[in-house]
Amino acid sequence: MTTSDRYLAFANSAVGSRLANALGLPRPVPLERMPCVDNTDAMADARAMPVSLAVVGGAGDAPLLPDLARELHRLGMPSLAHAERLDWISLANQAGTMSGRFNPSEGVRPKALLFDASAIASTDDLSTLYTFFHDTLACLDRCARVLVLGVPPTLASTPQASVAQRALEGFVRSLAKELKRGATAQLLYVSPQARASLHSTLRFFLSPRAAYVSGQAITLQAPVFEPPPIQDRRPLAGQVAVVTGAARGIGEAIATVLAHDGAHVVCVDIAAAQGPLDAVASRLEGSALTCDIAAPEAGAALLAHLAKQAPHGLDILVHNAGITRDKTLVRMSEAQWQSVLDINVGAPQRLNQALLDAGVLRANSRIVGVASISGIAGNRGQTNYAASKAAVIGMVEAWSPVLAERQISINAVAPGFIETQMTAAVPFAIREAGRRMNSLGQGGQPVDVAQAIAWLAHPASGALTGQVVRVCGQSLLGA
Repeated sequence: MTTSDRYLAFANSAVGSRLANALGLPRPVPLERMPCVDNTDAMADARAMPVSLAVVGGAGDAPLLPDLARELHRLGMPSLAHAERLDWISLANQAGTMSGRFNPSEGVRPKALLFDASAIASTDDLSTLYTFFHDTLACLDRCARVLVLGVPPTLASTPQASVAQRALEGFVRSLAKELKRGATAQLLYVSPQARASLHSTLRFFLSPRAAYVSGQAITLQAPVFEPPPIQDRRPLAGQVAVVTGAARGIGEAIATVLAHDGAHVVCVDIAAAQGPLDAVASRLEGSALTCDIAAPEAGAALLAHLAKQAPHGLDILVHNAGITRDKTLVRMSEAQWQSVLDINVGAPQRLNQALLDAGVLRANSRIVGVASISGIAGNRGQTNYAASKAAVIGMVEAWSPVLAERQISINAVAPGFIETQMTAAVPFAIREAGRRMNSLGQGGQPVDVAQAIAWLAHPASGALTGQVVRVCGQSLLGA
C-alpha cells in the first residue's frame, strides 16, 4: 500500500509546475523506480534494466577501469570516455560496448557518471574529481546515477593516500545534495580482493532499483564465499528466504521482490495477521507461518517449518518485523519499553542463534536486518525504538566477522520516511516534513527498501557484509 503525495503530483502538473517555479517552491521529480511486482510479471525485468549511456573517467592509471568495462558489458550498458581517457575507448571496444569521447557541446544526456578515484594518492590528486564532474554534471539526464569508486582508506598505500581517499566520502555526500531532477550519487570503496565482485552492486546502483538510495558510502570487501556464476534473471532461483512481518507494508514488498527474483519465501507474521499473511504467501507461491517471533518457542517453530519447506537449508533471513510504542521516556511504561526492544532486536538475535545452532543457514547465505534512521539520528518520543534500531546496527557490526568465518554475510538497511499505512497516520505537518527533508524531496516506497534487500541477498553480493545502507533519499536526519 502506498499513500498519495499530493504535493509531488501537483508540483509536476502543468499548473503546479508554473506556480512552484514562480514562488520558488521545490519541485521533486517523480522517481524512475522498479515497481513492486510478483513473480508472474514478465515485463518486470525490462523495467529494471540498467540506465542507458554512462560517461566514464578516472584519476591516474585508474586500475578499476578494466573491471568496470567488464561489468558494463555484462549489464549491456553503453559508455563514452571523458575527454582524457583514451584507454577507456580501447577497453570499451574490447568489451563490446559503445565507445567514443563524450562531448558536452553535442547535447548528449548521459544517464550515469562513473569515476575511478582509486588511484588518487594525495589531496592534490582530488582536482581530477573537479575536472571530471565540472565537465559532465550539467549534461546529466533526469534520475541519473553517479558512482565514485575508491579504495578503503585503511588499505591505502600511504598516509597521504588514506587522507585523500577519506576525502571522497565528504565529496560524494555533498555532491549528492547538489544533484537535481531525481539523480543520486554513491561512493563504492573497493578492496583489492573485491574487484571481481562488483557486478551485483553496479546492477543495483545503475538501475531503477536504487531510486531512493543516495549519498551512501559502501565498502566491498573480500567475499565471504566464492561468487557463483552470475545469473541476473531470477538470481534467487532454488533459494529459500524467510521474511518476518511479511503480511503487509514493507514486509510484503520484501517478500514480493524476493519471490520475483526466484526465491521460495516463507512469510512469517503474528496470528492476528493470518488472513493477509496467507494471501501474500499464496500469491507468491510461498508458504506462511504464523508465529510470535518474541515467544520462547519461536525458534523451534521456525525450524520445524523449515524442516518441511527447506530440507536442504536456508539461504536468506530478513528480520523485518518490528513495532513502535512511542512515548517520551517519562510517560513510557516499562512494558512499552521492553516490548519494543524484545521484538525489534531481542527476537532477531535469538532466531539467528537458533538457526546457527541447528546448522540451517547454508554457506553464502544472507542475514538482513531492518534498522531505521531513527537508530542513527534519534527521534523524540522514540527512545525505545531508536535504541532497538541502533542495536540492529550493532548486531550487524558485531556478528559480521563471526559469521564470515561460516561464509555467511550480515547487513542491514536503514529506511527513512517510507510511505506506509503507519506514516499515513502521522499528523500532516510531520508527514510533510518527513517527505521533504531529504535530497530527493519526497518519501520512499516499500519497494525501495525491498530492492535494497534483494541486492544484499543476491548470490554475487558476498563482498558486502557488516554494511548499513540508508534507504532514505539522503535524509537530513543523521546526515
